[in-house]
Amino acid sequence: MQTRQTILKWFYPIIMQTGKILPNKKNIIYNQGLVEPYVSFYKLSATLFNGNDFSFQQLQGRKVLIVNTASFCGFTAQYAELEKLYSLYHSELEILAFPANDFKEQEPDDNATIATFCSINYGVDFPLMQKTVVVPSAMQHPVYQWLTQPQQNGWNQQPPVWNFNKYLVNEKGVLTHYFSSFVSPLSNAMKTAISL
Repeated sequence: MQTRQTILKWFYPIIMQTGKILPNKKNIIYNQGLVEPYVSFYKLSATLFNGNDFSFQQLQGRKVLIVNTASFCGFTAQYAELEKLYSLYHSELEILAFPANDFKEQEPDDNATIATFCSINYGVDFPLMQKTVVVPSAMQHPVYQWLTQPQQNGWNQQPPVWNFNKYLVNEKGVLTHYFSSFVSPLSNAMKTAISL
């Protein structure tokens, strides 16, 4: 872990406390009517960091938490919380990490370096995808197009506004929740959403 990453890890609790002191209505957005998607979640796919294809068909019957990540962010310590969440709920929940360099160039490394960093520093066991673009643009990954376009997911248009934004899809392929960076993966709100 580089010096900058160590400092950011140390500051993480302070950053999270700030989110509690200054709450925002957009920290959690949920699908009130359980509106179903117009495009099936299970038609999507991504590429793992090692170049292997990852079909979302294999996710049927499981809840899925999709997170855009970065190694040089104040929220990078959420990798540890995501791994803890994964160990607690692995039988019913899959976590998919999408590294992205979209916010202040906080993910400058290549796929192999990112994977090594996640493994050595946080013991990440959940699937790590290839570095991609998650913000709305011509280069936006199809998974993030689905997550942020109501004409695909049925209701949500909230794009990631920073690293470690989280989207929860239920076991039927319905997008149920959006969580901002300020919502810890181990928060009661997250655990409640998973248990629904």
